[in-house]
Amino acid sequence: MTEHSLHLDIKEWYSLLGDKFEVKVDDFVIDVVRGGLLIEIQTRNFSAIKSKLASLVEKHRVRLVYPISGRKWILRITERSEVISRRRSPRKGKLVDLFYELVRIPGLVDAENFSLEVLVIEEEEVRCNDGKGSWRRRGVSITDRKLINVTDRVLFKNSKDFLRFLPEDLDELFTNKMIARKTGISITLARKVTYCLRKMGAIVNVGKNGKELMFRRIDTD
Repeated sequence: MTEHSLHLDIKEWYSLLGDKFEVKVDDFVIDVVRGGLLIEIQTRNFSAIKSKLASLVEKHRVRLVYPISGRKWILRITERSEVISRRRSPRKGKLVDLFYELVRIPGLVDAENFSLEVLVIEEEEVRCNDGKGSWRRRGVSITDRKLINVTDRVLFKNSKDFLRFLPEDLDELFTNKMIARKTGISITLARKVTYCLRKMGAIVNVGKNGKELMFRRIDTD
């Protein structure tokens, strides 16, 4: 329920003339069907759609569309939907944040019929202090998410496309620490990047430097 508006908003923004919606294909309901392309919009939790995608790509071209919030406005309301405040969140999502979800389905990237499109968006997150939300937010619930604008879109068609997340000046042999240092991301996120790239067949583990895993790109030319 917390993602209902965002999902519908993205579907409306993404759709083209002639698209069909909520079409049943192989016992699954597909968000958007564009000719021979099946388009699924997932705003979070790739695990929930993993088996569906794996089944569909065996016979159909499938595109997963995923939004990352580059800018977020937080709207606070009462339980009667009265507006208390609206402010801009200091957190800015980046394209590399994709890997927090991609770790759940990296093997799908190898599928010939699979593609992934990331939308960098501006969104409004509606919060209500109803005591039913996460303890991390002290009981405040996220009651809705709404699309304001799409500021960028990036299409990934194969494993080679994901090599853009490795710095150009990275050594031939590299570690997670090197990636983190050169890109400014955390070690935890760097590990998710290399895990996914290994599962895709874009890089390979070549041993260790002390306790650190070492990797190199796989030549795909």
